[in-house]
Amino acid sequence: MSDRWDVEIAAESAYEAIRSINHETIFVPRGIPAPVVYRVLGELKSAGGYGLNQALNQLARGLEHSLDHYDVVEDDGRNPNESVLEAAEALGQAADLANQVGRLLDRAQSAIARQGYRTTSAISS
Repeated sequence: MSDRWDVEIAAESAYEAIRSINHETIFVPRGIPAPVVYRVLGELKSAGGYGLNQALNQLARGLEHSLDHYDVVEDDGRNPNESVLEAAEALGQAADLANQVGRLLDRAQSAIARQGYRTTSAISS
């Protein structure tokens, strides 16, 4: 039996997905056509923008609620309430930035929404 929570496993999967995108886009000699980028941006906007915003806000709330349900202690004797407050504030700021990322990805997606493409071989025929 694993002591890992499902949320930890999901975060690892998200990391692996982004890592895979990085790997797939590191060297693309023919480029990536707008319709493909459009679809990728849609997924990233949902996951890394607005979805991340929601996840970070919910993690902050979960962290705050944990103080009521667990015997939380700090190794250095610091007050756990102060640490959680500091973490929740940082998570809130990160959530705001994720929301901004979502809006920017939406803008990028809109900018290329009407593009299509033909392969080079179709043009020369």
